Amino acid sequence: MSSNNILSTTPALNKVPTTVVTGFLGSGKTTLLANLLKKAKGKRIAVIMNEFGELDIDSELLRTCPFEAGECEDDAAQLVGAGDGSSDGIYELANGCICCTVEEEFLPVMEKLVERRDQIDHILIETSGLALPKPLVQAFNWPGIKEHCTVDAVITVVDGPAIAAGRFANDEEKVQAQRALDDSLDHDPSLQELLDDQLNSADLVVVSKSDLLNEGQQLSVQEVLKTRLPNSVKTAYVNNGNVPLEVLIGINAESEKSIDAVHNHHDHHHAHGAHHDHAHDHFDSMVISLGTVNAQKLTACVETLLNEYNLFRIKGFAAVEDKPMRQVLQAVGKRLDTHFDRLWSVQETAKTELVLIGKGLDEASITSLLKTAEV
Repeated sequence: MSSNNILSTTPALNKVPTTVVTGFLGSGKTTLLANLLKKAKGKRIAVIMNEFGELDIDSELLRTCPFEAGECEDDAAQLVGAGDGSSDGIYELANGCICCTVEEEFLPVMEKLVERRDQIDHILIETSGLALPKPLVQAFNWPGIKEHCTVDAVITVVDGPAIAAGRFANDEEKVQAQRALDDSLDHDPSLQELLDDQLNSADLVVVSKSDLLNEGQQLSVQEVLKTRLPNSVKTAYVNNGNVPLEVLIGINAESEKSIDAVHNHHDHHHAHGAHHDHAHDHFDSMVISLGTVNAQKLTACVETLLNEYNLFRIKGFAAVEDKPMRQVLQAVGKRLDTHFDRLWSVQETAKTELVLIGKGLDEASITSLLKTAEV
């Protein structure tokens, strides 16, 4: 991993620092946060998550990842809830893009955290992969928030191999050429603009999956980012979210003070009176619930879906026959990864739940196919 020294040792006076983690679907945001929580050195942390879809798989992964038995228990974060039993330290905003619901959803949660600010060392926010960071950061200038909280940094996570493959190149012809090579990718221009807007708001860019990049590909990624980022924005190359805590926390950017000067594509469209939908308006999201499944059959069904549908992401949990542990599934593009993360507890019913995000999804056909994997 390589990064420049970007740390400031003096946080904003009497304010709770907040880290906003943004990035495209499947870029590695949740993996980064899970590793951060494991290495938080006992810091008292509140986590806000805004997941696209009805079933928040990522928040469940964070609930179980940091505190696995025998794994960095002394170093892991202490998750801070609201104190009224309504939260265990992870606050879920599941009604779409956080940038569209700042006043209705985000601010009430922040008000709860402000009330408990003496018990909180840091706030972490993971936005939906479809969210614009700017409206969220601007909310930190609202009365009642700005006096007590500050944005330590906006961290944008990007998929290193995707960028190396030219999927988010400046040259439109490269994007069209990539479309011809990989039918699973989405090439809606609004998504290109969305990535630009996420980068424009960044104080730090984390390039994930760096272990999959050879030297030439890493140089290619560096050149792409160099043309899109000012010199003041640093980059860190990480493998599986493994990055020192000090690189991510303690940046002290106070991003809310300069966010209004960040002009992005979204602002441009509105300034010119254009009707401009958020990129997430073009997505379909569906949740499939099943019972116990045959692992091989489920894998075959998922691979069929990835090949036959315009799917960007599949994620979820599976109850696998003859296995006492929960299986986690994550698919981005045509890559499918599975692993067992923990035992099913005696208090819960083992079941299979999957979230699918894509375009033109036929829910009935997809559900019918997946049900063939049930035992």
